[in-house]
Amino acid sequence: MIVSDVMTANPACCTPNTLLSDVARMMLENDCGEIPVIEDRDNPLLLGVITDRDIVVRAVAQGRGADTPVAEVMTNDVVSVRDDADLEECLAKMEEHQIRRVPVLDGAGRICGIVAQADIALNTGRLETGEVVRDISRTSH
Repeated sequence: MIVSDVMTANPACCTPNTLLSDVARMMLENDCGEIPVIEDRDNPLLLGVITDRDIVVRAVAQGRGADTPVAEVMTNDVVSVRDDADLEECLAKMEEHQIRRVPVLDGAGRICGIVAQADIALNTGRLETGEVVRDISRTSH
């Protein structure tokens, strides 16, 4: 199985200038906890991601308002995977980096999807899903 078989295609994206209030609304409308940050709609190169946790920890807890641009609180160092990669490679990256979502890039480096724990649960066996969730959630020492 390859990543494109399980990913959520064409995820909602934002730009660095998008306001946190708009990103939060996008998360609500798309029932997701991560929005890829792209250069612009015509050139969807991945610059980073903004997560629900970024909003809480880097914005709300720091006293920043809903009018804060994504660029000020987004995660820049992003682990991604190619759409033609083997699913095992994607799962290994999720486990190694303890991340619950991985942006998916096409051959030109443009965002084309995202793999989340829910995608794994819906497309793999119960045992594999449990192992992935356990390994992603383990406490680092």
